[in-house]
Amino acid sequence: MEAHEEKPIIYTMENKPIVTCAGDQSLFTSLYTSLAQQLPREPMEWRRSYGRAPKMIHLEANFVQFKEELLPKDGNRALLTFPFLHIYWTDCCDTEMYKASVKDDMLRWQSTLRLHGSVDWLIVVVESEAKKKNKTNILPRTSIVDKIRNDFCNKQSDRSCVVLSDPLKESSRSQDSWSSFLTKLRTLLLMSFTKNLGRFEDDMRTLREKRTEPGWSFCDYFMVQEELAFVFEMLQQFEDALVQYDELDALFTQYVLNFGAGDGANWLGSFCAPVKRWSGLLLRRPIDMEKRELIQHGEASLLDLRSYLFSRQCTLLIFLQRPWEVTQRALELLHNCVQELRLLEVYVVQGALDCWVFLSCLEVLHRIEGCCDRAQLEANCSHTVGLWTYATEKLKSLGYLCGLVAEKVPTSEDLNRTVDLLAGLGEERPETVNSLQSPYKKLNEALSSVEAFEKHYLELSHAAMEMYRAIGRMRSARLIGKSLAEFYMKKGDPERAEGFLDDSLRSYVAEGWSLQVTHTRKQMAECQKLLQQTEDYLQTSALLAGDANLTEEERKHFCQEILTFASQEQKDWHPDQTVALSMAAFAQLREMQFSPPGAVVHVGAALQLELRVRCLMPVAVQVEQLAATLHFSLEQGGARGRAGSAQRRTGQGPQGHGDGVVLFPQGSPLAGVGMGALLPPALELYEMQDRSPSDSSLNSTGVVCKNMHLLLRRHDSSASLDTPTAGALPAAIAVDDGAQMLRARDITLQPGDNSILFTAPTGEPGSYTLRQLCGSVGRVQFVQSHIYPVVQYEVYSQEPQLTIEPLSDNLLAGIPQKVKFTIATGHYSVKKGDALQLSNTDSMPILHSSCCSATVLSKRMGESALSIQSSEKVTSISLPPTPPYHTLEFQLEVLCHIPPTPFKPDIERLTNGEVCHRPKSHSHADSGMINIDQKVSIDCPWSIYSTLIALTFYVPFKAKHSILSAGKRKYIQVCLQNVSDTNFHLADPVLTERQPAVSMELLSLNVKTQQTVCSQQSVFCLWEMRWAKPLPLCLQCAFSASFAPVSASDARTAFRPYRYEFQKTHFFCFPLKAEILPPSGDQHCRTGALCGLEVSITRQAEPSETEGEEEESTEIEGLRTTKLMYEVVDNSSNWAVCGKSSGVVSMPVAASATHRVQMEVMPLFAGHLPFPNIKVFKYLPHSAVPAIQPDTDSCLENDTISLLDKGLDDQGDTASIRSRGSVHSVGSGEQQREQQRGLPMPRLEPFSPGQVFYLSQGRQVLVLPVTDDHVMEVNVT
Repeated sequence: MEAHEEKPIIYTMENKPIVTCAGDQSLFTSLYTSLAQQLPREPMEWRRSYGRAPKMIHLEANFVQFKEELLPKDGNRALLTFPFLHIYWTDCCDTEMYKASVKDDMLRWQSTLRLHGSVDWLIVVVESEAKKKNKTNILPRTSIVDKIRNDFCNKQSDRSCVVLSDPLKESSRSQDSWSSFLTKLRTLLLMSFTKNLGRFEDDMRTLREKRTEPGWSFCDYFMVQEELAFVFEMLQQFEDALVQYDELDALFTQYVLNFGAGDGANWLGSFCAPVKRWSGLLLRRPIDMEKRELIQHGEASLLDLRSYLFSRQCTLLIFLQRPWEVTQRALELLHNCVQELRLLEVYVVQGALDCWVFLSCLEVLHRIEGCCDRAQLEANCSHTVGLWTYATEKLKSLGYLCGLVAEKVPTSEDLNRTVDLLAGLGEERPETVNSLQSPYKKLNEALSSVEAFEKHYLELSHAAMEMYRAIGRMRSARLIGKSLAEFYMKKGDPERAEGFLDDSLRSYVAEGWSLQVTHTRKQMAECQKLLQQTEDYLQTSALLAGDANLTEEERKHFCQEILTFASQEQKDWHPDQTVALSMAAFAQLREMQFSPPGAVVHVGAALQLELRVRCLMPVAVQVEQLAATLHFSLEQGGARGRAGSAQRRTGQGPQGHGDGVVLFPQGSPLAGVGMGALLPPALELYEMQDRSPSDSSLNSTGVVCKNMHLLLRRHDSSASLDTPTAGALPAAIAVDDGAQMLRARDITLQPGDNSILFTAPTGEPGSYTLRQLCGSVGRVQFVQSHIYPVVQYEVYSQEPQLTIEPLSDNLLAGIPQKVKFTIATGHYSVKKGDALQLSNTDSMPILHSSCCSATVLSKRMGESALSIQSSEKVTSISLPPTPPYHTLEFQLEVLCHIPPTPFKPDIERLTNGEVCHRPKSHSHADSGMINIDQKVSIDCPWSIYSTLIALTFYVPFKAKHSILSAGKRKYIQVCLQNVSDTNFHLADPVLTERQPAVSMELLSLNVKTQQTVCSQQSVFCLWEMRWAKPLPLCLQCAFSASFAPVSASDARTAFRPYRYEFQKTHFFCFPLKAEILPPSGDQHCRTGALCGLEVSITRQAEPSETEGEEEESTEIEGLRTTKLMYEVVDNSSNWAVCGKSSGVVSMPVAASATHRVQMEVMPLFAGHLPFPNIKVFKYLPHSAVPAIQPDTDSCLENDTISLLDKGLDDQGDTASIRSRGSVHSVGSGEQQREQQRGLPMPRLEPFSPGQVFYLSQGRQVLVLPVTDDHVMEVNVT
């Protein structure tokens, strides 16, 4: 019996929960087929503890005959061999038989179950109609069932005893009985399964919590938790089964990590045994019983445990249809196993781990290929390419170890090592014996010969590269290509290795991997040397000589290779033939400084360039000549001179400073070690200006790129000096002595920073741009074919220029102002006796003094006195001697007289009639100042033509006048406004009449004779008009005063005159008087009562001929009259006009003619109310021409009341159309539409200021409230 218990149990997917059957075995055998088929048809809801989600499962059972050996014993945790339910079958229908044999058998069955603690059982009584017919004296069937229930099922008779009625028949009663039995069987089986599984999980958790105890074993715990995984797998709950293996994986990994940290468990000692077999993973069996037995007995190695654990995870993942997760887990497993072996310090034969990884990779790939079709494999190659790459790396490692990657044949030591590695693989497994492409056969064949190894290694490498390219991982593909290049170099085939190295180098340079670039360049140099590619080898050597990632000895070696070639003569080379290499590998430009800093000099001037270079070579290098080619153009030199902006010149750009220093960025092709060589060149942007040839004014500006040919060319065909195999190298530069170049000869460049001084040619005017830099070392030329940022300087030949500019923001007219004369001599030399001839004008004399001097700026020559001579027409200014390309400055005082009459600038109109507005620099609309343009003609000694220069002066004052009336007394008010930013003293304001024949006296009412007028302030002066004779229709007056700036040192001599002339017409033509009369019988007006309004319009004098023409008089019965329109408006809403509110009256053309208009008004409020407003307009027929042309800014009356219909001409008066002082146009809507359609209509024209005098303006009338009489009844009790 003990030997029987030690036999291992074969766990397969066919395992099912065990159900024992006792009693009548023939009865059970007749029902077994139907029971086994129909039990799993209906799903059952499985509810588990700890809040886990319920699941629907299909229960199956393995029905076996009841034996006591099947009952669980103490300590047995195998759930798959545990009987979950015990059934007793009987069809006994005789009481005697039941008492004689059946009952005793049931008692023995029950006692055995109780002995082993099994409480899950069921008694099935099968009822048969055939037996009833054979035995007529039997009791009813219920008596047997009752006896069984009374004897065995006292407390749970319904649960533990089931009656089946003819289960083999197809009657409805039989079917119902059978269905009820199956439901109860499923329920009991699930209840027992859940109960025992929960008890098992509790025991498993208890065992896991004891893992810190000394005697705890991971292998024992592994077998227990795997038992739980088997149960889940048996129920087809693969996800739950996978979780169990993942927990075991994580637990073991944590123990290994703790061991590496110094906290090791005792049971880990069995896994630290040396590895003796490395046959790889086995994924073609559901369960690897061989490795499971090793784990069960504690004899498994680390690789055995990991292999078995992963094989189980792989099986479950494939059941879950997640094959791509298998590849991901496999790659992690292989890498982790290598690290775990190092942490546990497990001894492994050299190469054994590579064999195990190689076999495992291929085994996983073959397993995936077996469950996926070709289309799925190609679509998901991103999941498998990692395994292909890992297998390739391990095969390469085995090839190096066994001497299969070399030009020579393997040695005996290599052969012995190969035999040992193959012996550790063991026998080939039965599952792969018939497979021609099994991993075992591939590894044996690859290690058998050099040719076989090369074949398999190339197949794997190219397969992995194609997969990487298919998924777009070009960097990984190039990494495999670099590995292939190393393989070919070991095989002595550099020609095939060159292409792979070039691709890798391009990728590393483009992405900026410094160390990878250095390592790959060393391999490239070795390859080029073997291929005898001299120029490419020298270029790569130059890059490596300046690479800081190499040691000093390595750098010196590559530098000496270049110097040796430069000094020796080659057999196949022409004596004049040179090799051009990249300057970026030899030296690095740091900065360039100009002296003078502006980098702009005149023809023949000295200009020096100091170039600071960092030599990247590890030793001092003697440079025979360092030359920079210059590109000459006339774009910014010549006649234009200094017209270009200083910011466009060298030293002022984005990479420059104001001190004439150009900094070269480290990331450009000039700097670094060629890391940016494959990047596109930087933009060379220049400012382009289009100026007018006449006055050099700017017409347009733009930006132009001068290296567009480098930016737009194809990248695959572009040549690069930093990558020798990228294309053809530039030809060597032929240095011509007559070319425009910067040269420095016999220079020793020390490692690090060096300073080189160049003298720039300045013989011709124009722009000089540095294009190339070339350093000659023997037969080698280091070339920088493109310099960025742009380095250029300008040589100019400037024409003499004269400019005149004010010393203040605005030149003010009327007071002396200083202007500065600036003479840029250019190429002209001012000699003794040269003078400027300025034409004199009466409106702007030139004021000169004896202390005037001139200053030469470009040299410290001090000040020289100016000799100024004036005549009636010309002012001559003698200039001091000044050398070319210097600046001469001096100042003069000028005075612009203010015109006596109000100065109005001419309004320039375009051909379409629009006003041509001046630019903001010539108009001061915001300040209100009037400008006066003065033009001066100057004859210069260096030109036969006269120079015309315009100066703009601004009048500091703005004057206006007005006529004020007080009854019959008249006053003239002059307002003088200071519109400048300067404060002035104003003295002696005088107003005079310019017509001596007019007997009118102007009496000044001004108290102060002198006062201060601040900026943007006004001064008002007032005179009363007194006359004895009638005044003329036009009165001409002149206002004059003296002014001087407040800041003037001598105010008495600084006063200048100001004169303002004006004329006034249309004096008091129509006095207008209004009276408000209370209702008859009342002394005062009252609210709500109608009052009388009488308006008197009087013509004071006969109109002149001009006024008569304007008013369009008519003659009726010998009396000449003109038409006026009156209108009563109350804007304050104090009055309501009732009756006539507007109308047209005919005024006789005679002195003192009066017209009265009466209307009714009603006061709306009590108190002192002002009189309503009364307006009078000229009423002109439609044929009359208005005296004042209306513009868009005409007054409100002209806009709103001019819409009168011609009915007013016939009707005379109109009814009131207003309410509470609102203003509306008169006339019907139809008449207004007629006017809008352009029909001839009469119009109104307002009188000029002063023509109408309102005598009642400001008057008020007392209005009393209405007296209300109310009767109040008061009852007193």
